[in-house]
Amino acid sequence: MEHIAQNIARIRAEMEEAARAAGRDPREIQLCAATKMNDAEAVKAAVAAGVDCCGENRVQELVQKQPLGAYEGKPVHFIGHLQTNKVKQVVGKVDLIQSVDRLELLECIEKTAARLDLVQDILLEVNIGQEESKSGFTPDEAMETASKMVQYPHCRLLGLMAIPPISEEPGGNSKYFAQMRQLLVDIRAKKYDNVSMTCLSMGMSGDYADAIANGSTMIRVGTAIFGPRNYGQPQK
Repeated sequence: MEHIAQNIARIRAEMEEAARAAGRDPREIQLCAATKMNDAEAVKAAVAAGVDCCGENRVQELVQKQPLGAYEGKPVHFIGHLQTNKVKQVVGKVDLIQSVDRLELLECIEKTAARLDLVQDILLEVNIGQEESKSGFTPDEAMETASKMVQYPHCRLLGLMAIPPISEEPGGNSKYFAQMRQLLVDIRAKKYDNVSMTCLSMGMSGDYADAIANGSTMIRVGTAIFGPRNYGQPQK
């Protein structure tokens, strides 16, 4: 597991360099370990090496790893596509649901949180590249949804999340990151009730430096921490 600590140290150094180049305080940016297809021991190693939080993509993995203490000591986020029939396994079990990508899901989270008498922190996922293959709100829909958050008292909107199109060249996603930053600023300026807009989750293993340059406050990194995922092997 030593390579995980070494990778995190390298990523931290690159995060700091990118932040300072953009005139930002490196402490403004959190490192979320995207733990998909990595077992509990690998996740524990990332936690020990100082990631700020862990992000799980799959409900099944969350349910398997949580009892093993995989995330102990750090917040755990849900960052993958969430089906409404699995909401009850996630609400109240994670600190933040980053991937609220449609109104139906928001409504389901609200109802589940109300039954549990708790407030679930969320981000709205924005399909900033308007890709047909991806879910997520359009920027206009995200603005409209933020304006109605007072109707969802058991959810608290903390910001936005995005997964831009795959870029074939360095800096190719900067325009999307800049658009996300502007959307966050625009929503924050409205001062909607039940909305804080403190978190802008964008940037992954291949483009987090560009995301930081464009205002990201949280990067989600998997492969650069744990190494390539082996999709041919069953998970432990």
